[in-house]
Amino acid sequence: MKGLDPTSGVPLYLQVERSLRHRIDTGEWVAGAQLPSEEELGRHYEVSRVTIRQAVARLVDRGVLVREQGRGTFVRDTSLTAGARGVTSFTTELAELGHASGAKVLEQTVVTAAECDLPPEMGLGPGDRLLRLRRLRTDSARPVGVQTALLPLDRFPGLDGLGFDDRSLYTTLRERYGLVPREAIETFTVGGVLDEDAPTLGVAPGAHAFYVERLTFDAHGPFEYVRSVMRGDRYQVRLALRNP
Repeated sequence: MKGLDPTSGVPLYLQVERSLRHRIDTGEWVAGAQLPSEEELGRHYEVSRVTIRQAVARLVDRGVLVREQGRGTFVRDTSLTAGARGVTSFTTELAELGHASGAKVLEQTVVTAAECDLPPEMGLGPGDRLLRLRRLRTDSARPVGVQTALLPLDRFPGLDGLGFDDRSLYTTLRERYGLVPREAIETFTVGGVLDEDAPTLGVAPGAHAFYVERLTFDAHGPFEYVRSVMRGDRYQVRLALRNP
């Protein structure tokens, strides 16, 4: 058994898990790399496929690996992790992590508040007009999420006439309208990718995803409501908790 000690008292699947983790940590398999098949790993370690499956499943549960239906098992890219941060845009968030963000407009239309499911904090009447901006967000050209932003046009006249392919919305709001975001409330839930979003995100329907709702404020009150679906294998949330 290559690199394993069956007399140690440590279950073989745990030894395989540790070996796989070491190979990942030392760079043998980098982020995004595909692992060999269960059969190939079984031959390498001279153990059964059941043992390999147990070891891989534990690394999937720990967020080290991710399974993609019909493709295989890959090393998760954990460098794109959202933690405690200020009120920033997706563009800024990725830049702070050393990544190149991108945006492709999927929909840019003017709608009324009556057509949207808005939180009451937005304080809009049924006939108030909003820009609905739906974009694919990318990290180094890889799909990460689909974001749909709703912004009231009475606060941002002319916003609907601008282009937002690979253009930061927050930079535009700051430079054109003098807006400075002060606070945001985000709600995260976990679910499966819907059929209509799956092709855009490059995953199978039902793949794990974060659903994020965000209400953003400046000094005058709420100015933006955003709903996002983020690929669970390419986006993580890490929170630091401390007792007072």
